[in-house]
Amino acid sequence: MSTALIPPLYVPQDGRYFMNFPVTPTSHTLAEFRGRGGYGALTKVLTTGIAPADVTKEVSASGLLGHGGAAFPAGRKWGVIKANDGEPHYVCMNADEGEPGTFKDRWLLECLPHLLVEGLALASYAVGGRHAFIYIRGEFDLPWRRIAGAVEEAYAAGLLGESILGSGFSLDVVVYRGAGSYVCGEASAMLASLEGKKGWPRNRPPRLTVKGLYQKPTVVNNVETLANVPAIVMHGAEAFRQVGTPKSPGSQMISISGHVNRPGVYELPYGYSWEQFIFDDCGGIQGGRALKCIIPGGVSTKLLTADAIKGVTLDHNAALKAGSQLGSGGMIAIAEGTCMVRAARVIQRFYHHESCGQCTPCREGMGWMERILDRIVRGEGRAEDIDRLYHISNANDGTTICSLGDSAGYACSAILDHYREEFEYFITHKRSMFDGRLAVVDPFAGAVPTPLAAGVGA
Repeated sequence: MSTALIPPLYVPQDGRYFMNFPVTPTSHTLAEFRGRGGYGALTKVLTTGIAPADVTKEVSASGLLGHGGAAFPAGRKWGVIKANDGEPHYVCMNADEGEPGTFKDRWLLECLPHLLVEGLALASYAVGGRHAFIYIRGEFDLPWRRIAGAVEEAYAAGLLGESILGSGFSLDVVVYRGAGSYVCGEASAMLASLEGKKGWPRNRPPRLTVKGLYQKPTVVNNVETLANVPAIVMHGAEAFRQVGTPKSPGSQMISISGHVNRPGVYELPYGYSWEQFIFDDCGGIQGGRALKCIIPGGVSTKLLTADAIKGVTLDHNAALKAGSQLGSGGMIAIAEGTCMVRAARVIQRFYHHESCGQCTPCREGMGWMERILDRIVRGEGRAEDIDRLYHISNANDGTTICSLGDSAGYACSAILDHYREEFEYFITHKRSMFDGRLAVVDPFAGAVPTPLAAGVGA
């Protein structure tokens, strides 16, 4: 394929850094990536003598926020690592994308694996890392093959390994497949799994940047976070800040599913209109129905009603003011006519299944909440069940090592806050206020597979 008409890397097109090129069966390869200027940022750093501390300063100045859910400033996390402390430093890419409703990292792993390798190498250089790890979800097959292939190509081209580009900087990268545990997406549990231990979260402090993998200083960054680093290094923090909002610079990958007509993966600049995204870009709600609510960033985030997103933009501050978070970018649109009691039951079943069992409030509370919701759906609900669900949610808040128990409580209590009448109706009448079987139409059913279009994933 000729690359003459393909936009160069690191330069946003209509506010998009990643989904701005035609995806083909070979566009993920090293040859085509370098044809678009790939590894230009790494080459710039290693051949012009830019100091590691200067890379960290540039990332800090860019305002890049973590894209794994917490939106913690990436540069601030890197800056905690002390240079020349005599300790080995590690960087781990969190590719364990397990949050229900989230699949944007998968797109990056499949379509831009070399950009991720470059971002990982730059992060390792910045914090003085000699070894880096890519922890990828075990169920991912094509994403694993793509990122593992990219690592192999990078080694063969001298972009990984000993003295990269003759600079004296060396880096080895290990691609590690997890075994499908949701809780291993939590950073400390991920590092325990990497060490060959049971994937249980651990108490902090000490922070992972002080005692992480093998009890050494470690940076854990999300896939999309690292994908932004090459553009920042190549063109500077100020150029990066030209996209997005002052407090949420850059763009956000959003994977949307549910009752919209055009689900998929989108990339939007922060500050984009939420309503325009749902009703124009995603084609509105299937069957012409009204929007009931949105789960903004994976089921760990509190839902927002259709009224709550009116006039709201897609950025972290706006989402917080509306009463939720953008989280990991996994958005679920729910149409009017959906039974929220059954929706709560599905969500709680997931959390109960994925609780690692280490913390008693989570281990017992998740099962208790699922049994209550099961009982309500069977038509055997009790008047006190609603208050009991609130009580269990509150008991989990802040009492567990990781946030799984908190998230499950937030998800359930947010549904109760907005749709309590549906639970009361179900308990009183022993059936749903709705039929509970509102179907989701698959817009891709029967379609012939084609390369992913820029802006939309199949």
